[in-house]
Amino acid sequence: MHIPVLLTEVVEALNVKPGGAYIDGTLGGAGHASEVMRRSGGCRLLGIDRDRDALSRAAERLAGLPGEAVLVHGEHGDLAELAKANGFADVDGILLDLGVSSDQLDTPGRGFSFRFDGPLDMRMDSSRGESAAELLARLDEGGLCELLRRFGEEPRARQIAAAIVKVRRTAPIETTGQLAGLVERVLGGRFGAKNPATRTFQALRMAVNDETGNLSRALEAGLRLLKPGGRMAVITFESLTDRMVKQCFAAHVGRNVSLMQGGERWEGELPKVARVTRHPVVPGEKERAENPRARSAKLRVVERLA
Repeated sequence: MHIPVLLTEVVEALNVKPGGAYIDGTLGGAGHASEVMRRSGGCRLLGIDRDRDALSRAAERLAGLPGEAVLVHGEHGDLAELAKANGFADVDGILLDLGVSSDQLDTPGRGFSFRFDGPLDMRMDSSRGESAAELLARLDEGGLCELLRRFGEEPRARQIAAAIVKVRRTAPIETTGQLAGLVERVLGGRFGAKNPATRTFQALRMAVNDETGNLSRALEAGLRLLKPGGRMAVITFESLTDRMVKQCFAAHVGRNVSLMQGGERWEGELPKVARVTRHPVVPGEKERAENPRARSAKLRVVERLA
């Protein structure tokens, strides 16, 4: 069962209202989208996801709810083009719920999780692109090290990269079990609650799906799609993506700079926004207990100004 993270906080932060226009750029199981439609009592909603299976499940969940749901297959990085193609402009709210869905994590054949042995795929859109196994086979040791450092923030990236290159000389690394076992041998096994392969799997997933590139494009496009008073809410699960959201929002909030001749001038990126949440909203103790996958979630929200 898909459990939407920070559901109440997201819907309240978006200030959902009847007749509004909303975009869920990472539709997934439609947990947030269904509550937006229900709470609004009738709105237009554009739901975007690059996982066709997720779109099929979302369509079933949204059927019969008040309003109109337009579901499209695509990446949230193409938010501007998809919104224009489907008649969404000057919208009231946009949501990005980043990371991997429970359905993807719990399906061994998708290759997202080290909890199950399955093909090392990790593509959110399994119909196209390079799999994680193909990426591992293609990159040299330096490229692997850079990938693990950049997307996984892995302090022992060089040792893991060297081990991957050594192992693949004998046989390709094609399953999640192979990769998880390799990383565990390099790092010396589990220490604490976190699996030692967590950062490596995160790095590969983010690289395979161009998650940082898509996020950067979606943030800028989303802020421009908002009408004055419209809000953008973003849920992140990794420090890397949270920093990206924080820095983007800060640039559009801008700052007032004092002038030598007196007075002050606003400096920042347009469109100008105001913070709705000064600090990230995180799940409470009850939600973390009921849904352990929510423990690292952070919600940031801004509102577009005139």
